[in-house]
Amino acid sequence: MTLADASEAPPRLYALVPCAGIGERAGTAGPKQYAMLGERSLLAHTLAALAQVTRIADVLVVLSPGDTLYADHLDNTASVAHCGGATRARTVRNGLDELLARRARAHDWVLVHDAARCLVRPEWVDGLIDACLADAVGGLLALPVADTLKSAREDRVEATIDRRGKWQAQTPQMFRIGMLREALDHAGAAVTDEASAIEALGHAPKLVACSMENLKITWPDDFALAERLLGTRT
Repeated sequence: MTLADASEAPPRLYALVPCAGIGERAGTAGPKQYAMLGERSLLAHTLAALAQVTRIADVLVVLSPGDTLYADHLDNTASVAHCGGATRARTVRNGLDELLARRARAHDWVLVHDAARCLVRPEWVDGLIDACLADAVGGLLALPVADTLKSAREDRVEATIDRRGKWQAQTPQMFRIGMLREALDHAGAAVTDEASAIEALGHAPKLVACSMENLKITWPDDFALAERLLGTRT
């Protein structure tokens, strides 16, 4: 954060939804983010939740350049940019440049959220904002690991891993736009989440406990679980 940034208005908050992948493991006929869950697609559920977080100034959905399917799954609460890359990290990095081109500033916050983490609740996002807004680094929603963990060699247990202090990363992940751009440039395209890139710069993101309901649709069976969870909501 520069002295020039510090003299400007308080930082704004943006959400960025990387949406350029196809989600091959989910077994859907097309891109996973457009698969239906109840009466809405995964992406539509996600955007509806983010739209209820009033402190977010804008939601940017980052699509692949050739995406022609998105229009049926967005409403007027989100902006789009066709600048997705070959990896999640590249898509996020390109999306950050797009935010800056649209007059966001380096010291503004960005909340990066998976399109397929479609059961996210607005109050969880607000909890992350409350926890991180005054933090020097930022942080992420996460879930303490409850199960016994095993490492494997092929299909055999190699070792049992101490689960103490282990967390399962979720999204949104909230960092300053400028810091995250630098972190992604430093870490390269192989990182699988934004916190990993921030860690590679030597920072320690804040962990904000969330719910197991904030699951990411990854496998075919996840749709049935998400349907059941969605059915319990009023």
